[in-house]
Amino acid sequence: MGEVTEAGWGEEEEKIKVGVCVMEKKVKCGSEVLSAPMGQILERLQAFGEFEVIYFGDKVILEDPIESWPICDCLIAFYSTGYPLEKAEAYATLRKPFLVNELVPQHLLHDRRKVYERVELFGIPVPRYALVNREFPYQELDYFIEEEDFVEVHGSCFWKPFVEKPVDGDDHSIMIYYPSSAGGGMKELFRKVGNRSSEFHSEVRRVRREGSYIYEEFMPTGGTDVKVYTVGPEYAHAEARKSPVVDGVVMRNPDGKEVRYPVLLTPNEKQMARDVCIAFRQAVCGFDLLRCEGRSYVCDVNGWSFVKNSYKYYDDAACVLRKMLLDAKAPHLSSTIPPTLPWKINEPVQPSEGLTRQGSGIIGTFGQSEELRCVIAIIRHGDRTPKQKVKLKVTEEKLLNLMLKYNGGRPRSETKLKSAVELQDLLDATRILVPRTRPGRGSDSEAEDFEHAEKLRQVKAVLEEGGHFSGIYRKVQLKPLKWVRVLKSNGEGEEERPVEALMILKYGGVLTHAGRKQAEELGRYFRNNIYPGEGTGLLRLHSTYRHDLKIYSSDEGRVQMSAAGFAKGLLDLEGPLTPILVSLVSKDSSMLDGLDNASSEMEEAKARLNEIVTFPAKIVHSNGSSECPWMTDGAGLPSNASELLPKLVNILASET
Repeated sequence: MGEVTEAGWGEEEEKIKVGVCVMEKKVKCGSEVLSAPMGQILERLQAFGEFEVIYFGDKVILEDPIESWPICDCLIAFYSTGYPLEKAEAYATLRKPFLVNELVPQHLLHDRRKVYERVELFGIPVPRYALVNREFPYQELDYFIEEEDFVEVHGSCFWKPFVEKPVDGDDHSIMIYYPSSAGGGMKELFRKVGNRSSEFHSEVRRVRREGSYIYEEFMPTGGTDVKVYTVGPEYAHAEARKSPVVDGVVMRNPDGKEVRYPVLLTPNEKQMARDVCIAFRQAVCGFDLLRCEGRSYVCDVNGWSFVKNSYKYYDDAACVLRKMLLDAKAPHLSSTIPPTLPWKINEPVQPSEGLTRQGSGIIGTFGQSEELRCVIAIIRHGDRTPKQKVKLKVTEEKLLNLMLKYNGGRPRSETKLKSAVELQDLLDATRILVPRTRPGRGSDSEAEDFEHAEKLRQVKAVLEEGGHFSGIYRKVQLKPLKWVRVLKSNGEGEEERPVEALMILKYGGVLTHAGRKQAEELGRYFRNNIYPGEGTGLLRLHSTYRHDLKIYSSDEGRVQMSAAGFAKGLLDLEGPLTPILVSLVSKDSSMLDGLDNASSEMEEAKARLNEIVTFPAKIVHSNGSSECPWMTDGAGLPSNASELLPKLVNILASET
């Protein structure tokens, strides 16, 4: 054995033969070796002087018998389209080289069912999911039920939005279905085509039935995806990119490469990367990491994945692979990384680069560095159509039972019906209750019955409008007014039952085209003024979690769509608002509750407004008056407002 030099290898030492048994499209050789990530890493590996890299080539892999394949000490082999995996397995059995990525587990990666099963076996968190297996297209299954806003699989319910993935791991046509409360529709994700990675189809509301699929809970990740790349169980590199579920536009740099940003993994995520690597026995692999509400989940594991356009990663990967191969075939030699990497001997020393930008760096009055820690904006919805409301007292048992069904059986609690399922239940009950003939109006009681029936017809008409429910602009409240105590159905004790409730149907208040434009323009204005010079860099900050963006909205449709429009302008997104709404806007109205006694203050304000409108004589000059400063930008009130308002109501009633 020759003398070991500083590089770790003597001139007389026989080099370790590393066979590269992959399709040529996956590793470009010769003059193009620098253009492929794998080529970059293998070139660095050879530069250590300890390895001889042997490329098998497509002709050898596809046509020659395994007995004539080159003999090697270590083998790099992984599946791609057209690759004879079983043939590579036979070669490994014959020659017994050290396998960087083991071959048998690679069969698992082509079936998402087996991937999820394997991941769960190792205790790695995955999104909640269920399997639908069909033996032939459009096979009807008794355990699969599809409704307007959810699917049920083996009794497990998945409400929209949910994800639908083919079980075939090589099929990248993944669908996301959106709830009617957000406008409905479906987004199709696919392999990048030009600058597109997804398309939104507003008219598609039913799931596919051509084959077998995984149905998975949608995980809101704030508009970013994280891809993790391992090189052995001890090394992982992670990058964030704009998620294709937002608008489907691929962000590219001036060189045409997709823009991705390195992110730091938490200790828990690093352990997950190690577990994935060990579970599939793939030293070099990649997987998608979903970060949602403080937790992380693994989905879609890919064999043999490399980072693109990162020289630091190429350096690290070559060093890790070198140690791995030396430990396997030459453990008597030191695998310590040389002080100067062989391919950097003639390179000038570069100053260390770090993430030094921590904030604006503004110097305060007392010479202390100040940093912007938080930006909060509270924004009202954009222009909308008029809101309309129908109120009626109901005593019908069907409606009272419906109220109990959706408020958890609490007789004194209010119920809100907004989802497609809830509104469909109400529509079904209303259709039964609406009389087929219109009653007369002779007596007072008949007049009341007539008015009640007309209001039920109006509720039915509003619910039937459009042919399907877009609950984002329709909502029903049921408030119990009277209740009595009755014997329980089992005869043991008493319970309360509502006997009268107030039904309030609210509809309209739709965000107009002008309202959407207002929201988007405000988002762009906000970005350009609060983050001058950042451009699309705001998304970069958000992707790397150095800028924690949160957008909250109430459950009102016009407010949700305004928030989505604002997000679209703020993050420079494209396309319809529904995917943006579902991905980026949190409907947590409690975040918007400023005061516990807000309702009492609102009542006081309404009483004051009523006084101003009905008794205008008390206000001589409302324009610019200190008594009504909020009227200064308008024309004030006419002196005879109390007389004009009833006339206005009568005119509107006659027109409708």
